[in-house]
Parts: sequence; structure tokens; C-alpha cells
Amino acid sequence: MKILILGASGRTGKLILEEALHQDYKVNCLVREPKKIKKNHKNLKILKGSPEKISDIENAIKECKGIISALNISRKSDFPWSKLRTPPTFLSNVIKNIISLADKNGLERIVVCSAWGVGETEKEIPVWFRWFIKNSNIGVAYKDHERQENELKTSKLDWTIVRPTGLTNFKKEKKIIESYNNEPKPKLTISRHNVAKFMVNALKRDELIGQITVISD
Repeated sequence: MKILILGASGRTGKLILEEALHQDYKVNCLVREPKKIKKNHKNLKILKGSPEKISDIENAIKECKGIISALNISRKSDFPWSKLRTPPTFLSNVIKNIISLADKNGLERIVVCSAWGVGETEKEIPVWFRWFIKNSNIGVAYKDHERQENELKTSKLDWTIVRPTGLTNFKKEKKIIESYNNEPKPKLTISRHNVAKFMVNALKRDELIGQITVISD
């Protein structure tokens, strides 16, 4: 199966790319700066471009049956009030492009990384984090994640929305907890490595089609 990975040059996206290649997927990556992907592999094709540009994404999804998106709203630093690098509707714009191209390009499956605290899970996250979302530029991403999710929900794609809790860089293997409707109650964090494994594995898990799952470890 050939897939397109979006956001492959990011901290989580790089791990998704590694996992997909490890699982013998043929992979296209669409990135603005190909030099950020320091990997050579017979199953990897790197294309330069932006997923906001419909011609770039149409070129990138040729022969692909699935997409994994680790895209996010980018800020100039991790400081919550840092200025944005990407437009505030970046994620929802990209999803609209994908949906418009899906039928004629034979796209079947999409797994998208969202965030715990989006939509109805806002009430589940700690009070202090809700404050940051409402009072800083972190909230811009959460609003667009919700718009992105809403676009997917009304599409004909076989979609899965993954909402990780707080991301860590730990490499130690831990059991992934899948939560639906806050059951079981999620832990506060999950490693990026576990997010990557879950998202790649989700491509083959038909029971996750049309599902929104919170993951933690």
C-alpha cells in the first residue's frame, strides 16, 4: 500500500515516517523543505510543495490509497503567545483540498492527528490547560483542529481522528490507552513514538473507521 504522509518533517511526523517505512509502506512525503528529511529509502519519495496548494497535493497523492496527517498550526517558537508561521485556517484548508481530490484520485483512507481538548473533550482537560488554550495562540490550533474534524466528519472518506494527550519525547515502551467518551479516563501524556505507532497501525484497523479516539500512555 502506498501512502502520503503530511507533516513528515515535524517532531511527530518524522517518527510516523520511520514507522511507516519500518512496516514496509511505500511513502510519499510532501514538505516545503525536503532537506529536513534526512532519510534515504527505496520506498520513500520526497516531494517539495505545500499541502495548501491543491496542485501540489494532487501530485503527491498519485497512486496513494491512504494519508496520514501530522500537520499542525505552527508558531515561531514553543512560547504559547508566539506569532504564527502558518495561516490560522491551515489545517481546515488542507483537509478541504484532500476531500475535493479524493474521489478522482482513488483515495480511501485517512488518519489525522488532532488534539485532546478539541470539541467535546475540552471539558476533560485540566483547568490550567483550558486557560492557555483560551488565552494564547495555542487556541488557534485547537479551533482549526475542530474545523478540520468537522470537514472530515461530513466527507465520504474512511477517516480516523486521533486526539493525543500531552506529547512527550520518551522512547520507553508503554501500553497505549484508547479512550472513547472519556472511558477509560486518559492519562495526561503520551510519547510521540506511541502516537506514531498508533497512527500507522490505524490504517489497517477497520474498527477505527469513523472513530475519534483519545490516546495516552
